[in-house]
Amino acid sequence: MEKMLDGDRRREEIIRMLTESSRPISGTELSGRLKVSRQVIVQDIALLRAVNKNILSTNKGYLLFEPKQGLGESKKTICVRHTTEQVPDEFYTIVDLGGKILDVVVEHELYGQIAVDLIIASRQDADEFYEKMRNNRVKPLKELTEDIHYHTIVAKNTASIRRIEKALLEKGYLMET
Repeated sequence: MEKMLDGDRRREEIIRMLTESSRPISGTELSGRLKVSRQVIVQDIALLRAVNKNILSTNKGYLLFEPKQGLGESKKTICVRHTTEQVPDEFYTIVDLGGKILDVVVEHELYGQIAVDLIIASRQDADEFYEKMRNNRVKPLKELTEDIHYHTIVAKNTASIRRIEKALLEKGYLMET
C-alpha cells in the first residue's frame, strides 16, 4: 500500500504538478494522483493561496498562474453587456485581437463582488466554455446583474487593448465609463 504524503509534502507536490503542467488539472485528477479526497485538495489549494500561491480555479481545473513580467504587457478591466448568445462572439473578438480574458466579475446587489477565473486565451477555450455552459444548462454570472459584467483582459501592449475596446464598442458590448 502506498504511503500517503503529509500535508506539507502533498502541497509541494501539488505546486510541482501545476508548475509542470501545460493545462489545468482538475481537483478529481489531483486527488486521484495524490490518493486523498477531493475535499483535501480543495483545502490544500486554499492553504496554498493563503501563502500567496497564485492558483486559479478555472472551469477546466486548477492552474498555477504566473503573470508575465514582460515589458509592454498591458492589463485592463473592462465593463461589458451583451446577451448570453453573444458570449462566444465577445470572447472571439478579444482573443482574435491578441487578448486573453482572465476572469469575469459581477457586482451583485446582495452578495457584493463575485469573481471567477476564466483564462480564455483562444477560440478553442471560448468554444469549450460555451459548450460546457450550454450542455450543463448553466446560466452565466452576468444574468444576475442584467447582463452587466467585467472582464480583466491582458494583451501584449496598450495598443492591443485599445483595438479590443474599439471592436467591443463597435459591436455594442463595451459600456463606456
